[in-house]
Amino acid sequence: MATYDFDKELARIVRRLHRYSKHPINHELLAQAFHFSEEAHRNQLRKSGEPYFVHCVEVAKILCELRMDYVTIVGGLLHDVVEDTGVTIAEVQEKFGEEIAGLVDGVTKISELKFDSVEVRQAENFRKMLLSMVKDIRVILIKFADRLHNMRTIEYLPEKKQRRIALETREIYGPLAHRLGIGKVRWELEDLAFKTLAPQAYWNLVNKIAEKREEREAYLRRFTEPVRAALRDAGLPAKITGRPKHLYSIFQKMLSRDKSFEEIFDLLAVRIVVKRTEDCYFVLGIVHNLFTPVAERFKDYIATPKSNLYQSLHTTVVGAGGKMVEVQIRTAGATRKASRKPTSLTSSLPGCARCWSGSTTPTIRRSSWRTCGSICFKMRCSCSRPRAGSTSCRWAARRWISPLQCTPTSACIASAPK
Repeated sequence: MATYDFDKELARIVRRLHRYSKHPINHELLAQAFHFSEEAHRNQLRKSGEPYFVHCVEVAKILCELRMDYVTIVGGLLHDVVEDTGVTIAEVQEKFGEEIAGLVDGVTKISELKFDSVEVRQAENFRKMLLSMVKDIRVILIKFADRLHNMRTIEYLPEKKQRRIALETREIYGPLAHRLGIGKVRWELEDLAFKTLAPQAYWNLVNKIAEKREEREAYLRRFTEPVRAALRDAGLPAKITGRPKHLYSIFQKMLSRDKSFEEIFDLLAVRIVVKRTEDCYFVLGIVHNLFTPVAERFKDYIATPKSNLYQSLHTTVVGAGGKMVEVQIRTAGATRKASRKPTSLTSSLPGCARCWSGSTTPTIRRSSWRTCGSICFKMRCSCSRPRAGSTSCRWAARRWISPLQCTPTSACIASAPK
């Protein structure tokens, strides 16, 4: 178990913020939140035996990796003080302001009400989180960081609880991160959930990938040599790398296509990154001149972006020995967006996230409403309905969220199930 020097951790967080932040950072507020949370969690331990505050620090560090503003970092440090200590939202608001109190409240689970089942409580907590997300996108980003660190340390929990949390991660948080375009978070969450839910399949896949690594890398070097030469001759600077495939996506393809590991051809994957959008199509022409393309495997996500705004050209070509290789061609900007989108969803003003109903683009807003609706629908279908006549039944019935009612003027309107 690692030994933590919390003062050094605070200094690291500040240094990371300065590397990417274009706006002034309120160092006093950040330090105040850090020490306030440390004191609030002082006598608490995690299941691993570590001080609970370690979790808060790790959440803040993950938010730094996602290049979030200092207000979001403060929210990450304080995200559990109301739920797990005697601190109230009113105290948070008094000490840190309404904006930060709103973030903390958005990620705080409901505790003052009784529910007939764990499933109903879970659905209601998700409803609250999603409504808060519509008001301020930073709520879900803090929740992603919280869930990511919890998944990284899930082995300390009882097996039954591990499976429940992993299933929730795979079914709710993974798709939500995907819809919001935060690929880096989605991939790790799904792989960690896969590791927990199907450990034997996970480790079998890890071992098979390790066994084939040298062979795969040698083949890709031979494949990319003529591409690099053609790009040099054309005077077009480009970065060519092997494209990592996360384990859960490989496993899904094996199941959906009913194929063995050896038959999944797009394990051989290359990414070509250029400066301009028009260069993407030029590179596509070069690749198709060098190798035979598989027509039905071509996708133009630049002309028609995915719902999460992902933009890239995808093509599959036949390489030496009849092996198929998937090639992705995109700009450097699209690569940054594909791995972590949060900075494009937040305002350029310091400490202020864009509202879904306000200054974000219509495409992002439509995506968020569809996401909210589809996830609420999934929760409603998977949760046990409250018993008729019970207090929680009458209370919860008014708060089921209909996916058809997620509209620009009212992001999520409660309605009783028919």
